[in-house]
Amino acid sequence: MQLYNTLSAEERAIMIDDAGKQRLTLSFYAYAKIQDPKKFRDDLFVVWNALDALGRIYVAKEGINAQMSIPEENLEAFRETLEVYDFMKGIRLNEAVEHDDHSFLKLTIKVRDKIVADGLNDETFDVTDIGVHLKAREFNQILDDPNTIVVDFRNHYESEVGHFKNAITPDVETFRESLPIINEQLQNHKEDKNLVMYCTGGIRCEKASAYFKHQGFKNVYQLEGGIINYAKQLKEEGLESKFIGKNFVFDNRLGERITEDIISQCHQCGKACDNHTNCENDGCHLLFIQCDECKAAMENCCSTECLDIIHLPLVDQVRLRTGKQVGNKVFRKGKSENLKFKHSGELADTVLAAAEKSEAKPADIRQKIKVKKALLGKAEHYYVKAKVGQFTVENQTLQIGDKILISGPTTGEQELILGKMIVNGAETTIANIGDKVTFEVPFRIRLSDKLYKIVN
Repeated sequence: MQLYNTLSAEERAIMIDDAGKQRLTLSFYAYAKIQDPKKFRDDLFVVWNALDALGRIYVAKEGINAQMSIPEENLEAFRETLEVYDFMKGIRLNEAVEHDDHSFLKLTIKVRDKIVADGLNDETFDVTDIGVHLKAREFNQILDDPNTIVVDFRNHYESEVGHFKNAITPDVETFRESLPIINEQLQNHKEDKNLVMYCTGGIRCEKASAYFKHQGFKNVYQLEGGIINYAKQLKEEGLESKFIGKNFVFDNRLGERITEDIISQCHQCGKACDNHTNCENDGCHLLFIQCDECKAAMENCCSTECLDIIHLPLVDQVRLRTGKQVGNKVFRKGKSENLKFKHSGELADTVLAAAEKSEAKPADIRQKIKVKKALLGKAEHYYVKAKVGQFTVENQTLQIGDKILISGPTTGEQELILGKMIVNGAETTIANIGDKVTFEVPFRIRLSDKLYKIVN
């Protein structure tokens, strides 16, 4: 029984492209008592993997938090997998405003202590005593009330590119940091003000609203379904958007546009821009805003130091980050002395530019995929003295002149132009599925290596 991914992000992306089917990006959450999160996780993986569902999902004894990509034709079958559980019957699925087939490229389901890291002791207050849910129309109306204080419970890198007008935008990197800050800041308004809160999909506000009611706030409200659901209702009902800019999302898109307003700047040159990127240096991965011009000039890097590093041989890059924490643990969430035009904390509602109506999506939303390739087959043998490799063709055809890539954990990624090959014992110009192919390879290959055709 398959309980984990067996395909890389690159391989999955190729499969999605080849399938040519519309995929939907959606999110949902539910607080519930789950006795055995590990079994719950494994059961979900089996049924969702069969439906070609991808995404990032957290499960815990307190419930589930999911952001996913589903083939449109499998949506109803996916709903049925949720209906099996009483606490997910009729659950709201927040569909993205902008769908992208590559929003997720793996199915990752992790068991966590909590589905949102809030730092709270749930035993000290009633987590079910939540604030009043407001739909988009009601939310707009309460924002017009002079007795309303609206709070953004997202992080600084999220609110920088888009937020509700006049919102308090805490200068925090995590949700747990914002709770005591807001509690202290609004101590004198527990009874005379409407405390109205919002986040991306609603899950952070579920816990925050219960926490603030426990702290003595009398009039607590939250945006139902978060910004994602708000944007959907705006379109359906033709409502005015009181949100300006782009909604940051936690998938490969890194954002979906709510209004045409650009309210942030490229962190490197100051040009009006709201497109996030992660630094190309695997030892950095800083999340920051970068315009197309700086992206081209800096090759997706946040600094000249990182630019120099990505041009080093791979072995030297690995050596530089050996012994250091990398990846998610050092994502620094978009703060660095190298970013001269970074803004956070109290943010203005000033519009710096308008996005072009025909604004193209990022040319390569999968930043880590530098080469678009199609899987051809796998390595079978390497003849050391002759420096010849043997491969089995499992997908597509291979012919003389093709640009190929041999990839493996030890071999790395090696590109070649195919000049001469032997197919099933005879020299020829084309190989088909099922053929055994041998050709000269000027480096040692391993049985774990895979053969790709470069198609871009």
